[in-house]
Amino acid sequence: MLYTLSMTDYKFENRSKISYTFLRIISKLTKFNSETRNYGTDKPLHEAEIHMIKSIKENEGIHITALAEMLGITKGAVSQISIKLEKKGMIIKVPDPANLSRLQMKLTEKGEIAHRYHLKLHKMFDDSFYHIVNKLTEEEKAVLRKFLNDLDNEMIKILKKEI
Repeated sequence: MLYTLSMTDYKFENRSKISYTFLRIISKLTKFNSETRNYGTDKPLHEAEIHMIKSIKENEGIHITALAEMLGITKGAVSQISIKLEKKGMIIKVPDPANLSRLQMKLTEKGEIAHRYHLKLHKMFDDSFYHIVNKLTEEEKAVLRKFLNDLDNEMIKILKKEI
């Protein structure tokens, strides 16, 4: 996939700083994640939709309340996304034999295709990532791992602060 140049791609004074390199990567990943994809089907899917498909695939027959708890989102959000996925022919809802007032969600064949393509996309990302990481020594990997964990912890602190 080709990306157009953004301001972060031009040469600025801070371009060589590690933090700015990191921000450029985050910007590209954010753009990549915000784009809809067809995932081998005729219907474009948003990131939230494909991740719900993944969760339904991994928990066949899950119901809205359990899916909301698992994903950490509201039942209303799950309900809205599931309605869209149903309209796109990705999932079906069937009565739960154990509790007829509850609906279970299952993937259709189209949903299965989207899930397989999503797995291929993740494999492509992993392969690209590990193509670089596997060139590192064990010591360099340890430093990178520590750096990323420390950065993750700092990001949590930053996100809690008000500016």
